[in-house]
Amino acid sequence: MAAKYHVRSISLPSRSHPTTLRIEDELNRLKTWEASPLSTSESICAGLSGLEDLYQCMDDLLNLASTQQVLSQHQHEKCIDELLDGSVRLLDICSIARDYMFQLKERVHALQSALRRRKRDSSIENDIINYTCFRKEMKKQGKKLITELKQMDNKLGASPLLDQDHHFSAVIRVLREVNAMNTSIFQSLFSFLSALVSSKQTRWSLVSKLMHKGVISCEEKQENVNELESVDAALCRHTSDVEKMQTAHKRLVALESSIEGLENRLECVFRHLIKARTSLLNIVSQ
Repeated sequence: MAAKYHVRSISLPSRSHPTTLRIEDELNRLKTWEASPLSTSESICAGLSGLEDLYQCMDDLLNLASTQQVLSQHQHEKCIDELLDGSVRLLDICSIARDYMFQLKERVHALQSALRRRKRDSSIENDIINYTCFRKEMKKQGKKLITELKQMDNKLGASPLLDQDHHFSAVIRVLREVNAMNTSIFQSLFSFLSALVSSKQTRWSLVSKLMHKGVISCEEKQENVNELESVDAALCRHTSDVEKMQTAHKRLVALESSIEGLENRLECVFRHLIKARTSLLNIVSQ
């Protein structure tokens, strides 16, 4: 999935500890996920689910007395501040993603209501235009967030771990790998949300194409298709009015289901991010 960004070589120290081994296993599973070419809600949900498992393992690591002791002893190190700063920004980015899901769901509901009315009026026109404008803005902001996430990724190992306690270095590298995987998965999420929207559609051309021209006459398999792109296509393809309605409705229903799945996974990840940051703050404040 995120192979277009980069695939890491997972090589963590302190392999003898079971908790670290579990983290390495989860990272390797997500490394396999990164290499997948798919860009669907199902693949993104799988990545977010894997991230939940990874954070559960990290929580176990932070609960170890030995981990808490070594982090507390080095609480003033620059790398600790970098991890705390990164955790704040990851929470912000996750919140932005959750907000996008909420707004997208609202616009999908509005489009579904407009299609059920089946009348060519200003209300339907406005719903379609609002959806298209929102998608364009989502693409624009998504690109900015992807750039920011890449910059965060590049800064994760900025502070060298020279002449440090081996256990401390091991823990910091594990936490950095977890954050790096987090940024990779969110890059994939925003890439999914930034699927292209045509910029050449005018006001009534969008409406007339939706209400009168339709989509392709033969529906192809959609298993590996970005659900957002599928809805976009339903707004500008050509076919009969009835077929257009049925296809658009079908794709909006599929998109709504996808949004709900992403919302649930993002909510779980958000809670894990809060818990991880709170645990780290409590440890270094001792």
